[in-house]
Amino acid sequence: MNIAFFSAQDYELDLFRQVNESFAHTLTFLEAPLNPGTLRLAEDHDAVCVFVNDQLDAAVLEGLHALNVQAIALRCSGFNNVDLPTAERLGMKVVRVPAYSPHAVAEHTLSLMMALNRKTHRAFNRVREGNFTLNGLMGVDFHGNTAGVIGTGKIGQCMARILKGLGMTVLGYDLYPSEAAREAGIRFVELDELWTQADVISLHCPLTPETKHLINPRSLAQMKPGVMILNTSRGGVVDTAAVIQGLKTGQVGSLGLDVYEEEGDVFFRNLSDQVIQDDQLARLLTFPNVIITGHQAFFTREALNAIADTTLTNLQELEQTGSSANEVTSTKVI
Repeated sequence: MNIAFFSAQDYELDLFRQVNESFAHTLTFLEAPLNPGTLRLAEDHDAVCVFVNDQLDAAVLEGLHALNVQAIALRCSGFNNVDLPTAERLGMKVVRVPAYSPHAVAEHTLSLMMALNRKTHRAFNRVREGNFTLNGLMGVDFHGNTAGVIGTGKIGQCMARILKGLGMTVLGYDLYPSEAAREAGIRFVELDELWTQADVISLHCPLTPETKHLINPRSLAQMKPGVMILNTSRGGVVDTAAVIQGLKTGQVGSLGLDVYEEEGDVFFRNLSDQVIQDDQLARLLTFPNVIITGHQAFFTREALNAIADTTLTNLQELEQTGSSANEVTSTKVI
């Protein structure tokens, strides 16, 4: 199968080439993201392989279909950037990587949580300047506190086990509570109870119409003053303007983000010699109690190998049988 890789990053090239030795697909790596202005680059390809910020709305899908592109392979778990009803109408198959390394994302979430609590980022900069004072660096014991995990799939379950290991009570919310999540130590509650009880809230849910701006003025008002919020799921789950206001009033005590709702124009780019044009992102970066990383929670050797293998396997299955175990439709998600 001839595959056009959009938004290809240097760290992916050798890895995908190496894994592809077992598949013999033809891979074309493109640094450009997929959008209406770049879709012509997919000409003469059977499939496109895309990432979290590539644009696959109705217009782009219609354009790809006109170029005889038959399949869309997401090298990620989320699929909120794909207009699935349009893909189905056009007969285009959509496949994804439902799981790669839930441990990678959970462990990165823990790193944000620990750094925010003990102000490690601030201490690091202080000590490098010869300042060894402790003023302003006090944290709390997580042991005995309560965490809320929203989204209790494989990543949420990994996070729950970590939190239980710290000695925390773990509350959870999910539209589809599972026995596996309960075995991970999660006690399921309604959102209103989770908001009021949790000292730390960790988001691990997909972005859907139901979760869009789940963190909003109303939910923030219900939370404990000084709550810590962690988001390693999708940026749109958090209403950025609302959380900025919460940081200003102290209702939000600290914020750890690996995703951002307008990250498409910023993340995976080197903007170090430019002025950031996104005013809300620039405002977030001024808070001493905010840590933002550039969508790197998935970024471990084990996860990348799993992503490459599953992505190429998905496409091989489509080529050989016309279907895949990891196919996504508007009514079916594996």
